[in-house]
Amino acid sequence: MNAVNASENIMPGAKRRPLKLGFLLVTVSLVAGCVGGSGVPVITPSAALVSPGQALKFRARGARGHRVWFVNGMLEGSLTTGTITNHGLFTAPSVVDPASFHSPLHVSVVVNGAPSLSVPVSVFVPGNFMPGTVSSTANPLVASYTIAVPEGASVQVQCGPDTNYGRTTWSQPAPDAGGAVTILVAGMRSSSIYHMRAVVQLEDGTQALDADHVFTTGAVPANRLPAITVSQFADLAPHSGIELFSLVYPGTGNQLTAVATDLSGNVIWYYDMGPGEWPFPIKLLPNGDMLLVATGNGSNEVREIDLAGTVINRTSPNDLNSELSRIGVSFQASAFHHDILQLPNGHLIFLVQYTKPFNIPGLAPGTQIIGDAIVDWDNRGRVPVWTWSTFDHIDISHAPFGYPDWTHANALVYSHDDGNLILSMRNQNWIIKINYRDGLGDGSILWRLGPGGDFILPSGEAPIEWNYGQHYPTLLGPNSAGIFSLMFFNNGNNRLVDGNNTICGSAGAIDCYSSVPILQLNEYTKTAQILFEGRLTAYSTCCGNASLLPNGDVEFDVAFDQHTPGVSYIQEVTQEQNPQLLWQMNIAGQVAYRGFRVPSLYPGVQW
Repeated sequence: MNAVNASENIMPGAKRRPLKLGFLLVTVSLVAGCVGGSGVPVITPSAALVSPGQALKFRARGARGHRVWFVNGMLEGSLTTGTITNHGLFTAPSVVDPASFHSPLHVSVVVNGAPSLSVPVSVFVPGNFMPGTVSSTANPLVASYTIAVPEGASVQVQCGPDTNYGRTTWSQPAPDAGGAVTILVAGMRSSSIYHMRAVVQLEDGTQALDADHVFTTGAVPANRLPAITVSQFADLAPHSGIELFSLVYPGTGNQLTAVATDLSGNVIWYYDMGPGEWPFPIKLLPNGDMLLVATGNGSNEVREIDLAGTVINRTSPNDLNSELSRIGVSFQASAFHHDILQLPNGHLIFLVQYTKPFNIPGLAPGTQIIGDAIVDWDNRGRVPVWTWSTFDHIDISHAPFGYPDWTHANALVYSHDDGNLILSMRNQNWIIKINYRDGLGDGSILWRLGPGGDFILPSGEAPIEWNYGQHYPTLLGPNSAGIFSLMFFNNGNNRLVDGNNTICGSAGAIDCYSSVPILQLNEYTKTAQILFEGRLTAYSTCCGNASLLPNGDVEFDVAFDQHTPGVSYIQEVTQEQNPQLLWQMNIAGQVAYRGFRVPSLYPGVQW
């Protein structure tokens, strides 16, 4: 459809400005007078896009007196031009023939005879509207798709290697009063041709399909791609989705470290961090952005980025420390590390390190001991609102891994049932629950899970089945308090294998091993029951994660297996007494601090 040219109805003597919109244009001129010379009223909304027959309320603020509204000079308009009530409720014509609109419609209001500025309103005609536009972004694997849609509509984009498409983005609503919606389209391989098309869901439930657009992704140098291979071991297919990675070292060729791949190992998204930087970790946010702790090569900050890699928000330790000093908190963070958590209220929970001097037998007087702190950060106000420190709540003498790296916390989980926080501390061999109560708690430790903690295992299972050097606790099921299930990757560092505290790998003892347990915890009786344990032949001394997939399979990241040096791998296995290996992804030359299945690059969308 050709654009219809129109001009605004403006005040006498003012310059006329042409409008050219890619859909049927209705120019709305709201003319308002003011009693006593109180000035030109402000018309809201200042622009609008509506569907045929759709109603929209206009207001002329700052004007007093009797108001009379017109459409094309006709009092209250007509069915063919659209109508408007004396209260400013405009209703677009229900049947729109683009050929009949040789000149724009003009809606005006007169208050005591004085004119004001005009407001453009366009009518979106399904099947005959201006196509969207597709452009490249700073990320060669991400396109920017923009289309104008009416009030109350929503848009999602279909994308694929041909016009069957196959994948969709999430759905985004039109702005108030209609207008342009931009969606970042991701999930594409490099140097490839893709087709994409917007699907517009109108307020009345009908759909309008945009024209097909062709987009060619850019190239990614081969030496920057992670060295990934994939194997499938059974007739059963792995659960759908993609893999999101935190690769903590860039390898030998400045390889990408923040990447997502399809299940065949092809990179379909990445964030190009600075040379030598890696994400520690990276997570998909409910708003579609990514949240990460950028570290390495002297960098350390929290960043929120969009899929194109644009930095939306960033916080450095200096930003945090100046605010901690301002409110009188005694510690200063040396670094963000290992994890970050967004709460339902939008606050961020920072995990930071800091040091404190201690006189500990066997160590030099005043040795700086490395501990951890938690900070509840109001990201909107950019202020800390609650803090917690391991030095205030854990006995310094409890140090199963020794000093100076005393606690080495590595994961945070929000407990939605009671508003508390769960913290994993690798070098304490503990997972603890902290009395946070959505910022109202006193920080006391409610329980400690692990050897020497508060829970009891069934007879004969302790101490070998306790968690040792664990990573990434995950809540399973609907409950997070009372009686609930908890999963984690049990690295097994210095695992005690008998009642004599014999350490795995020592003379006469079994070899050390890692495992993937699911525990049922009872907070009332302080008992723990093992529901499932995937005991591995691997022994991963650091990093890793484990999660339960929607189909019931278990996926886990073996990041630092002592039996396969230089290779991290992700496995998906069945959840049964003798788990069956279904799928494996190997990453050579980089350590997969975390690697886990996510449904897609868009919240609420399954690929």
